[in-house]
Amino acid sequence: MDRRSFLKNSALGGSAAAATALAAPAYAQGNRTLTLVTTWGRGLAGVHDAAQRAADTITAMSGGSLTIDLKAAGELVGAFEVFDAVTSGQADMYHGADYYFVGQHPGYAFFTSVPFGMTPQEISNWYYQGEGQAFHDELGSIFGLKSFLAGNTGPQAGGWFSKEINGPEDFQGLKFRMPGLGGQALGNMGASVQNLPGAEVYQALASGAIDGTEWIGPWADEKAGFQEITKFYYTAGMHEPGAALSLATNLDVWDSLSPEHQKIIEIASGEAHQWNLAQFMNNNGAALQRLQAGGVQVLEFPDSVWDAMGTAAKTTMDQYNGDDIYDRIRASYNASMAASSGWITQSEGAYRAQRDRVMA
Repeated sequence: MDRRSFLKNSALGGSAAAATALAAPAYAQGNRTLTLVTTWGRGLAGVHDAAQRAADTITAMSGGSLTIDLKAAGELVGAFEVFDAVTSGQADMYHGADYYFVGQHPGYAFFTSVPFGMTPQEISNWYYQGEGQAFHDELGSIFGLKSFLAGNTGPQAGGWFSKEINGPEDFQGLKFRMPGLGGQALGNMGASVQNLPGAEVYQALASGAIDGTEWIGPWADEKAGFQEITKFYYTAGMHEPGAALSLATNLDVWDSLSPEHQKIIEIASGEAHQWNLAQFMNNNGAALQRLQAGGVQVLEFPDSVWDAMGTAAKTTMDQYNGDDIYDRIRASYNASMAASSGWITQSEGAYRAQRDRVMA
């Protein structure tokens, strides 16, 4: 499937191409503004910061010859509309979590996180020194995108619950917010899973529309205010042990950029990736202490839940077997994860111990 050719020949794609052609004289003068849409509400702790960091760095490194105009979720398009906005040419770039777009292709999950997947260091190893970037490019060639990692939340918490989780049966009928393949795994455990944009989660939890939610980790969760609603907090989860964020540029736009501007986007994305990971990891410890001081019960899932999650994760991941790109990405990802694991310290302690036990 060549989505670029399809879009170019469609009415929408044709309009985008025409707009690009009309704007070409301005590009030739050396100054250009690209519109960046995001999956994040403006001000969402950490994730919006990563998008803003990348945008500001691109503008600064180019001396203003390449300016990024950031539009938060809802300012131009909705949070989950950014992929189509960029592939169609409505916007030039998006910043988001690529697992939101598993409906376009399940392989995109690997570029955020998959259940029982990579820690932050492991995904960096695979992406920058293994085959990860090449596979991101291969997927992008189908949909008309050029993508880079541009943020990482670090290990994400298991989430906030309206009651304690004592066994797998407690997930039956539980209304829970969790995106990606992790959410599909919870669905296989009997949960009623919802995929809500970050800016909508607090209200859904407060109103009872959902019984629980995962978001990111102590710092971002505290900023979101979930501790005002429930006090049951599970700090280790199977779904996002090192969730990466991505900056994707429309491939026709990318090809029209100078090599200098292309390199600036690449370097700014990589810098945002490392900067954002440090931001989350630096803030999480103190935030967790504040949450506990405020009465939050910090808990870990029992082994029976981890075991059930492992079974559900395997079922979820296997359902996409047979798709050529998915199979090759999964094989590469798993091989890199196995090779890296022996070199990584115990900084992910509880998660890695459980993953290695359950997935052995």
